[in-house]
Amino acid sequence: MQGTRRRSIFRRRKAGLTDYHRRLKLLRGDKPRAVVRVSNTRVTCQIVDWAAHGDQVKATVTGSDLTKKYGWPEGFSQKSVPACYLTGFAIGKASLSMGCKEAVLDIGLSGSSPGGRVFSALKGMIDAGMDIPHGEEVLPSDERINGSHISDDVSAAVESTKKNIEGAY
Repeated sequence: MQGTRRRSIFRRRKAGLTDYHRRLKLLRGDKPRAVVRVSNTRVTCQIVDWAAHGDQVKATVTGSDLTKKYGWPEGFSQKSVPACYLTGFAIGKASLSMGCKEAVLDIGLSGSSPGGRVFSALKGMIDAGMDIPHGEEVLPSDERINGSHISDDVSAAVESTKKNIEGAY
């Protein structure tokens, strides 16, 4: 449609980066958002609050932080199911230490496959003690979270990294 009555499209909507209908639903809940994004190399988890001048990021933990701060082995993936779980666990502990006990999961434009990496990060936040609304059927199994489907080395690394995260908070 052209002319003076043409409706302009938001730039991020045109680029396929933001679903504004879903974002508005999340913001109406008046709770902080637990944002989970999985990139080509790592996972990023954030606790984000809305503000009139722009969103405020309260806490951030990435897959790289697992290696740098919490003892996740250097050669292991920073976006695997166990790494996503540990990143979610770390952001959950960080948000609880700041006084943020509840949030709403924001997965953005990523697919919502039950048992996927996004929901393993959610399981980590829940195990840390956060109150996030969810259905039990979307969470991955304990075998996948512990990394036993990958190797025994990963499952041992998950346990030691989880203890390091608990010790940090």
